Amino acid sequence: MAFHNQHCKRYAQILIKQGIAYADIQSIEDLHRIPPLPTLYYKKQKIASLPCKKMVIKATSSGTSGSKSQIGYDAKGLYFGAHMVYRIAKYHKLLSSKPTNYIILGYQPNKENQAVTAKTALGATYLAPAKERVYALQYVNGNYELNIKGMMKALVKFSKQSNPVRILGFPAYALFLANELEKRKRRIILPKGSKVILGGGWKQFYSERVEKDVLYQKLFLTLGIEEENIREFYGAVEHPMLYCDCKNHHFHVPIYSRVIVRDVDTLLPVANGKVGILNFLTPLMESMPLTSVMTDDLGVLYDGAECGCGNLAPYFEVIGRAGLRDIHTCTQGAEELLGGRKK
Repeated sequence: MAFHNQHCKRYAQILIKQGIAYADIQSIEDLHRIPPLPTLYYKKQKIASLPCKKMVIKATSSGTSGSKSQIGYDAKGLYFGAHMVYRIAKYHKLLSSKPTNYIILGYQPNKENQAVTAKTALGATYLAPAKERVYALQYVNGNYELNIKGMMKALVKFSKQSNPVRILGFPAYALFLANELEKRKRRIILPKGSKVILGGGWKQFYSERVEKDVLYQKLFLTLGIEEENIREFYGAVEHPMLYCDCKNHHFHVPIYSRVIVRDVDTLLPVANGKVGILNFLTPLMESMPLTSVMTDDLGVLYDGAECGCGNLAPYFEVIGRAGLRDIHTCTQGAEELLGGRKK
């Protein structure tokens, strides 16, 4: 917070208008006082603590609501981030030296596509060396085309090899793939060690969301992948942290971040077990003040002992996207940060 206060005039103004100083944050219990910037703020305002030339990677949010966050990451932050990804992936046994075939339920990367989902999907293929990558959305002659035929052909081909297969993508896309196989009355058993790695939530397909056990059962019936080999990530372009679910499919908070759940109306922290807006904190990046980011996801924070997996770190559950009323509250919060109005 002190670094961004020194290097970003806009952020310094926010702290002044909120009456918050570095000396006010003395312990973990004080972290909720750091002004949480809504993701909507990054979609509306340009705010940075380093010059553009020092942002070695730029990414945009998925922009399902029409507007997108433009986020830049600095080299030092990416170095720390790579170390974080390595340790978390190792802890969850996602690292492998065996060549792996990938089905990526998303966009084939190209220089015109800066969406963070495309970058993270590609990045996930480095957790195990890629033998071959097949994309659900292929870039052909300047446009993306749905590659159903290519995916089906690849699944059959990969099922006859000894190399494990990893299917990466949004839960909705995994559901659509399973439904397509069911429709074709196909069951393609993938090699031992194959995994499905989900991420990104349901977004615009939230109305088609199914419970995890339903989705996992469909994936087992169509691809032969057991539930223990289905993992899910959670993250946001404005919060470059990796959250991986445990064996009980809960997102525990790693040492690199903290999570606060805030009341929709007052934005004050709520007790564990209460629903509110998810607020994520991390000191990882110097490029932009991403120190405390308030999402538009509703969630609940629980005591780690309630999980039963052995990890005692708190864990959170994503309930869904905030509605129009909640987004309006976030907008008011952003305006207060700019204008210094008090509740």
